Amino acid sequence: MMKVKSVDAGVGAMNRRKILQAAEKCFAQFGFKGTAVQKIADEAGLPKTNVLYYFKTKQELYVAVLEETLSLWNSRFDKATVEDDPAEVLANYIAEKMEVSRTHPMASKIFAMEIINGAQNLSGYFDEEHALWMKGRLAVIDAWVNAGKLPPIEGEYLLYTIWASTQHYADFSAQITRLRGKKMTKADFEDATRQVVKLVLGGCGLSVPESFEV
Repeated sequence: MMKVKSVDAGVGAMNRRKILQAAEKCFAQFGFKGTAVQKIADEAGLPKTNVLYYFKTKQELYVAVLEETLSLWNSRFDKATVEDDPAEVLANYIAEKMEVSRTHPMASKIFAMEIINGAQNLSGYFDEEHALWMKGRLAVIDAWVNAGKLPPIEGEYLLYTIWASTQHYADFSAQITRLRGKKMTKADFEDATRQVVKLVLGGCGLSVPESFEV
């Protein structure tokens, strides 16, 4: 009996993953209004009833995709403390966000469109959990400043700069491709990561750690 439950749970997790991946693709291509549940079901290769079994409404599924995007951006920075080296933490944070832009560009684009449209579907999760995360990270940056590990800087603007610099490679990939005449490769992303790290850390009066590798 326990074995059957285990198999059922595995199938459920697999179906949920397929639905979220299909929804991410559809929302990125057609937006929230232009995406029907049936379209997501067709993309996932599942009956519409299966999609609605795991997610009761299209909005519930859309919010799940948005929350998953925020979870993708989780990094070692989440657990950083005043005892850590800010250069190492920030360099790795930038590298991790650049990697997400490379591997999950559609998720980043959906999030960007939601923010541009007023973030109405993020009100609960975003205003509570993500705001709490932001408050905690600003406290760490302020602690680094007070400990003399960083020059006097506003942590809020530092984070905005990092987000803008890293998410740009996903959200504006079409612009980058048109200007370069070709899509960025993994090697191009690695080079871009090194440059963004150098620019951000240099602006903070920090040197790139010798241990840092992309």
